[in-house]
Amino acid sequence: MKSSIIILSLVLAALSATAQQTETAVADTTYGYKDAYKDYFSIGVSLSARNVRSAEQMDIVRRNFNSVTAENAMKPGVIHPKENVWRWDDADSIANWCRRNGVKMRGHCLCWHEQFSNWMFTGSLGNEVTKEVFYQRLRNHIHTVVGRYKDVVYAWDVLNEAIADGDGDRLPDDNGEPSPYRQSRLFKLCGEELVRKVFEFAHEADPDAKLFYNDYNAAVPSKRDHIYNMVKKMKDDGVPIDGIGMQGHYNAWWPSAEDVEAAISKFSEIVDEVQVTELDIRTTNEMGGQLQFSQGNAGGVPQHIAEMQERQYANIFRIVRKWRNVVTNVTFWNLSDADSWLGAGNSPLPFDTDYKPKSIYYTIRDFNPANDRR
Repeated sequence: MKSSIIILSLVLAALSATAQQTETAVADTTYGYKDAYKDYFSIGVSLSARNVRSAEQMDIVRRNFNSVTAENAMKPGVIHPKENVWRWDDADSIANWCRRNGVKMRGHCLCWHEQFSNWMFTGSLGNEVTKEVFYQRLRNHIHTVVGRYKDVVYAWDVLNEAIADGDGDRLPDDNGEPSPYRQSRLFKLCGEELVRKVFEFAHEADPDAKLFYNDYNAAVPSKRDHIYNMVKKMKDDGVPIDGIGMQGHYNAWWPSAEDVEAAISKFSEIVDEVQVTELDIRTTNEMGGQLQFSQGNAGGVPQHIAEMQERQYANIFRIVRKWRNVVTNVTFWNLSDADSWLGAGNSPLPFDTDYKPKSIYYTIRDFNPANDRR
């Protein structure tokens, strides 16, 4: 009889342990990034219309993210490729999913020298238009796009990548100091006034939206300082810039945690909000937002580099958690390695090509707050 009781007890204990493991497994699949960071900042992801068409992928989004950015669908050249031609389908599909699911969006982007509506520069006879005509067209574009999505978009990347890399761009006939501005077609036509105009147009279109200047390599000291000086000057002149977006296109080696923290600290002197807007970490030694890059090694990532990449993710999140009074959003750029603009060979994201979480996912999610205070 005693042996039967012992066996029964062992069976009940085993069943209890199995039940606890099952509960843990359920908790593990339902507890996502947005839950882990609910006391810190919102966690976002950039999506394409293709992602939205996949119920499986959108289950991952619903579980982990409470902010969404359209990767390309709202960029000027995509949504407004010709005068009086608007292509809303992809942007609407993303925005409508967010509306149905109560998820807010970051709008990206209203003005960028790449993927721009280049027809705005040209008249009906092929001539270059005046700055005034260009501004009229740009204002109409901004008002139309912002107005269509103002119910679901809480923040806009208004101006993207206007600051040059390094010490700045020297104009061909200029013997003076290099300009801090990228000498794009936009700036050759409008100059520094463009910054004022695009933010003024966006604020007119939605006075309640948070308006961001967004750029890559913002943690590199020279570019950080140029961004700081530009935003400070604009804000001193009354331009409605609410925050700075730091595109997190990093790699396993750079930038250092110290440089990321120094940038957030410096930007916090002039804006109330800093957001990491486009986070991915490459396993090559390249970083930044340039559209030419290596796509990694198709044979896989060596273990020691994968470990460096994971430490870099851990360090970046440790810093942004520390600055949660300033950092209000962190957005991953793409849902998985399968979607990444950098190519799957770079293995840049917490989800692999099968949309399964890597160990990086758990490093980011299952942090110990006590360690942040050390």
